[in-house]
Amino acid sequence: MRVCFRSSVQPELLGEYRRRHAAVWPEMLAALKDAGWNNYSLFMDGDGLLIGYLECDDFDSARARMALTDVNARWQAEMATLFRDSDVPPDEGFRVLDEVFNLEEQLAAATGSNAAAVVVEH
Repeated sequence: MRVCFRSSVQPELLGEYRRRHAAVWPEMLAALKDAGWNNYSLFMDGDGLLIGYLECDDFDSARARMALTDVNARWQAEMATLFRDSDVPPDEGFRVLDEVFNLEEQLAAATGSNAAAVVVEH
């Protein structure tokens, strides 16, 4: 499954957020991979809007596996002060977004219909 989420970093701390993510702890990287976080990326806008994307078998399970790791607890504590909503750990404050379009799925659906039989002549 594909998962996209948003969160919000304090705008005055964007440089620090970038610095920390330029060299994520190797044990955190390994924990994410072991927990099933694949093709994981973060994108940030200048106002602090943070968008995350990952692929996993089951997001709730992948989050639960990360929650069991000591490195995740330490990482979340390090990151907490950078986020606007510091009342909850950053990884619990993610707001998951609904997927409304996927090119590959629609192409596959179109190909499954008569779209594959259409020939374009130039």
